[in-house]
Amino acid sequence: MTLHANTIKLFAGNSCPSLAKAIAIKLKTDLSDCLVSKFSDGEINVNILETVRGCDVFVIQSTSQPVNDHLMELLIMIDAFRRASAGRITAVMPYFGYARQDRKAQARDPITAKLVADLLTSAGADRVLTMDLHAPQLQGFFDIPVDHLFGIPVLVKALQKDPFIKNNPAELAVVSPDVGSVARAREMAKRLNVSLAIVDKRRQKANESEVMNIVGDVKGKRCLLVDDMIDTAGTIVKAAKALIEVGGATAVYGCCTHPVLSGEAIERLRASVMEKIFVLNTIEQPLNSALDKIVEISVAPIFAAAIESIFADLPLSRLYE
Repeated sequence: MTLHANTIKLFAGNSCPSLAKAIAIKLKTDLSDCLVSKFSDGEINVNILETVRGCDVFVIQSTSQPVNDHLMELLIMIDAFRRASAGRITAVMPYFGYARQDRKAQARDPITAKLVADLLTSAGADRVLTMDLHAPQLQGFFDIPVDHLFGIPVLVKALQKDPFIKNNPAELAVVSPDVGSVARAREMAKRLNVSLAIVDKRRQKANESEVMNIVGDVKGKRCLLVDDMIDTAGTIVKAAKALIEVGGATAVYGCCTHPVLSGEAIERLRASVMEKIFVLNTIEQPLNSALDKIVEISVAPIFAAAIESIFADLPLSRLYE
C-alpha cells in the first residue's frame, strides 16, 4: 500500500489551467509551482519548482487537443514526481483522450486506450481520477485504481434551473442521438422524470443518404439531446434536424460532458436548429471558438470534492448521496 503524508499538492499541465485554478480555489489552496514548456525542437520540458517528497500529488491534465502534447506532458510530469519521491500520484484527467480506440473494430487495429492506460501506470501514476469514459469498461484496462465520476448529475443540476427544462416538464423528452448513447440518455430521462426517445439512423442502400427514424414520441415536444461528447458535431446536428423535420419536435437543446469540438464543429453548431448546448468544462476551449449557444458548466466542485475524498481515503459514492 502506498503511503502519503498529510500534505496535498495540486499541479497543472497546459491543457486546462482555468479548471485547475478553479479546483484549487474550491479546495482553498494554491496550485503548486511547476513549469511545463518545450525545448526548441518541440520536446516537452518539465521543471518541478518545489519539493513533493512524501506528498499526495494530484496532476490535473485533460488529454485534449493537441492530444499527444498534453498526454506527453502528463506522462513526463508523473515521471518527475515519482523520481522526486512523491508519496502518491493521482492523474486527474477530466477528459481521457484515446478512449474511443477501445477495441479492434477491424483487423490489425490497435487498442490505443489500453496502451495509454499502460503508459500512465508505467510512468508512475498510483491512481486515475476521470469523468465519463467513452466506455465505462475502460476502467478494466488499468492495473491501478480508477475513480470514475459521472457528468449527468452535474448537467441535471444546471439544466433544472433553465426555463427550457423547468417550464412544463410534461412537454419535454430526452433523446439519444444514436443507439450508443441510450444508457446515458436513459439516466438523464430518469433524473428529470421525462420520456425517452432514440434517433435511429440507417443507410438503406450503398451510396444513399442516411434515413433518420425517431423511436419514441417527440411530436409537439421540446427535446434534449444527450451525448458523452461532441466531436465534429455531425451526429448531434443531424439528430436535431431529424427531431424537428421528421419527429415534429417544437425545439431542441443539446448537452454533453466533453466538448471536443474539432474540425467544423463550431460552424455546424452555429448553423444547427439547436437553441442551446450545455457542456461541462472538462476540455478548455480556445478563446476564438466562442459560440453564444454554448453554456459551460464547471466540474471544479465535483473534482475538488473527489480529490478531498481520495486524500482522506473516503468513498466517492458520498458525492452522489
